[in-house]
Amino acid sequence: MRLAPHSGARRCHRLRDRSRRGRGGRGRGSRRRVGAALSTPAGAVGALVLVGGRARRFDGAVKPLLELGGSTPWQRTLAALGEREVAPVVAVGTAWDTDEAAPTAGAVSVPMIWVREDPPYGGPVAAIAAGLPLLAEAEWTLLLAGDLVHPADVVRTLCDAVRADVGENAVDDAPDPVDAIVLRADDRAQWLAGAYRVAAVRAALAAIAEPSGAAARELLGGLPTRWIADEDGITADIDTPAAFPEPLWSRDPRTRRTT
Repeated sequence: MRLAPHSGARRCHRLRDRSRRGRGGRGRGSRRRVGAALSTPAGAVGALVLVGGRARRFDGAVKPLLELGGSTPWQRTLAALGEREVAPVVAVGTAWDTDEAAPTAGAVSVPMIWVREDPPYGGPVAAIAAGLPLLAEAEWTLLLAGDLVHPADVVRTLCDAVRADVGENAVDDAPDPVDAIVLRADDRAQWLAGAYRVAAVRAALAAIAEPSGAAARELLGGLPTRWIADEDGITADIDTPAAFPEPLWSRDPRTRRTT
């Protein structure tokens, strides 16, 4: 996604529009590559999607592949990223065949690669450390949990905020630039619903002695941040089985992890 300067942007972003645009849809499926970086134009926005959690409360189900309202979080996320031309998309976790695992909800075609964190299930910082080098020349990256229920709203909000930041810093009297734009719900930082300058995250990673087991706030909490209040609950994720009656994970073996 190339960003043109956006003049007259407001520094305060409030969430009002709960449009369903981009939450799902059918298409040709993702173009999948494993382990090789994709070249990205300078100033572009890529994405890291973290899909490697164990999901113990869901009996090991792959939460991004749970069907909710006719589509999965995975398909909704790819559709949202494709609509905004975010590329490349780096998925961190155990790779799956999207068409086989979720045949009822196709995805738009986006440049995508898979990588596995080291060690497997090493947590969000280990996942970021594995995926960030594959973004090549991207200036910004979206950092997204793979089980967001409303990824289209999150992606749209973050992309608009990044565009506003680019526009503001193109003028002589621009305020100090930020390295992170993060949604905050109920006064809690949603680190996996944010946009980050790749160079700043790379520098922060260099200061982490052991990425495995580190919390996202340890890596990202020190970055100059612009906060966006999530007043409409768009950062909701698939947290507990009780919130999803008779979900697909309880019936369909294709949504269970094998490694």
